[in-house]
Amino acid sequence: MSEQIPTGEEREIKFLSGIAIDGAPVSYMIVLAAVVVALSYFPLSVIIALGGSFPISQGVLGLVGWVLGPVAGAVTSGIGALIGIFLAPQTAGPIPILRIWGSLIASFAAGTMVIGAKRRGWWFWVWLYASLSFLYFIWRAVFLNSVNLWVVIASSFIDWSSLLLLALPTRTLFAKWINSKNYRLVLAGLGLGTWISYGISHICLTAIFYHIHNYPEIRFYEVIFAAPFENVMRAIIGMVIGGGVIAGLRSIGLVKPANAIY
Repeated sequence: MSEQIPTGEEREIKFLSGIAIDGAPVSYMIVLAAVVVALSYFPLSVIIALGGSFPISQGVLGLVGWVLGPVAGAVTSGIGALIGIFLAPQTAGPIPILRIWGSLIASFAAGTMVIGAKRRGWWFWVWLYASLSFLYFIWRAVFLNSVNLWVVIASSFIDWSSLLLLALPTRTLFAKWINSKNYRLVLAGLGLGTWISYGISHICLTAIFYHIHNYPEIRFYEVIFAAPFENVMRAIIGMVIGGGVIAGLRSIGLVKPANAIY
């Protein structure tokens, strides 16, 4: 019996979700928001300048943006942070509302690190906002509070390095690594991408914090080494949890959200 070869036009089969936000199924958003909430219970380190602590969940904010895209990712992280403030107030920080704002920015920034032509210019707007925040922070510290310029530059390494990496082609390179089938590159992309996405969020929040609390110059010295170490910890968390999540999503074959890059 001869094998019959199909002669019709090849068709693509797509699985459609019932409700989606910017191409991301709401069911995916609920799961990832729950992850953000769960990780909000566990403090990672203290906020040196103002007291309080920040949660492990900051290490997965970039992952949320890469899985869901910039808009759905920001909404998901914002909701997760909001719920986390009430359920885990010990990591809500001195100004809880800013924890929500920072989560939105981090996931949105990660989601703008795209590979193709679609939304390739979105990164500029979050970069511009972060750059203006950084300039305001520098101006306030140096010209209003007479903090040594080089001390300010040294203490804000994660901020200006993230601005540079987002503006340079490394933005696309790290996104390609996350999309790679080579899991070593996936992990590297997750780690470096987490550094960028939270660094962008960090400078936006730092400008607001410093506007409210003019902490003394000695605090700048204290964060010169502490702040990069904390961001490395976030990057490691992003690599470990993000690598597992992406490997799981690929292995079970779930339909990718429209703006996912993994």
